Amino acid sequence: MPNKPLEALEAMVGDSRVTVEEFRIEPGKVEEFARAITAEDPVFRDETAAAERGHDRVPAPLTYSQVGRFPRYTPADVDGKGFDLGFQPEYVLHGEQAHEYERPIYVGDVLEGTTTLADVFQREGPRAGTMTFAVLETEYRAQNGELVLTDRATAIETEGAVDDDTGDDASSETAETATNGGAAAAESEAPPATVGEFDRVRDAADLAVGDAGPTAVVDDLERKQFVKYAGASGDFNPIHYDEPYATAAGNESVFGQGMFTAGITSRVVANWFDLRDVASFGVRFQSRVFPGDTVVATGEVVEIDEDARTVETELEARTTAGETLLTGTATAALE
Repeated sequence: MPNKPLEALEAMVGDSRVTVEEFRIEPGKVEEFARAITAEDPVFRDETAAAERGHDRVPAPLTYSQVGRFPRYTPADVDGKGFDLGFQPEYVLHGEQAHEYERPIYVGDVLEGTTTLADVFQREGPRAGTMTFAVLETEYRAQNGELVLTDRATAIETEGAVDDDTGDDASSETAETATNGGAAAAESEAPPATVGEFDRVRDAADLAVGDAGPTAVVDDLERKQFVKYAGASGDFNPIHYDEPYATAAGNESVFGQGMFTAGITSRVVANWFDLRDVASFGVRFQSRVFPGDTVVATGEVVEIDEDARTVETELEARTTAGETLLTGTATAALE
């Protein structure tokens, strides 16, 4: 439970403050982050590759706004995400993360983020006990005031360490506040032998409901990949890389950051559509990924609006043992 009463948290709803400043999008950091989420696409590191895809600068991966949480971008009077919620970090889950894009983030951008505490509430979970939810919405704007993207994060504090199934409880509770949607089907027995090369789709007429997108596979995860993501993203919660800390909090071992799994899943979208056409990407976390797991992320077209020229997709990331790690959606605005 938070060390603040719910009434005090509710009184903060609607408060806004600058939580990210002078967020400079640097080429080396973009490449580091891309590699940390296992994205080897040269568009994230090579100006020529970016130009060949129609970008005037190197773009950043879809989940790159996480990097804005590095201390060097945090105003001196801001702690964490800007609001003292009284959450105990060892018992905090990342329930959902959603992004709405006006355009890609590009190398050379300098962004400022303003975060609003959009909602706070509690739910009882059958295994997680009392869960306290906080929904934080951050708008990122360029120096000229242009809105570049908006991200929404849902943090969940549980009463104690979660077991392997509690993530499902937390996610199902969070789902009440999000757009409903299923998961794309994924074969859990084994990843495909080859992922294959996909031409990025620019025309809605080239798609049909039920079409599958590219598959992103990461075999036999190692602890060092969680450390690598921590260094690239700024998510330094020791529960992801400090074994004694993780086990002392009641976990079987360290486990991967939810946004690490989201980053892997974002590869499905970035390999399927041009980054300029991606209007939204969001995920709902279901369970955790551990060292030794193999992650398979997939996507499927579920709706096409021929008038608006938009395509709705459903996403899913699973382990080959059949554990659903996250479900999600993405929207592309095509020609």
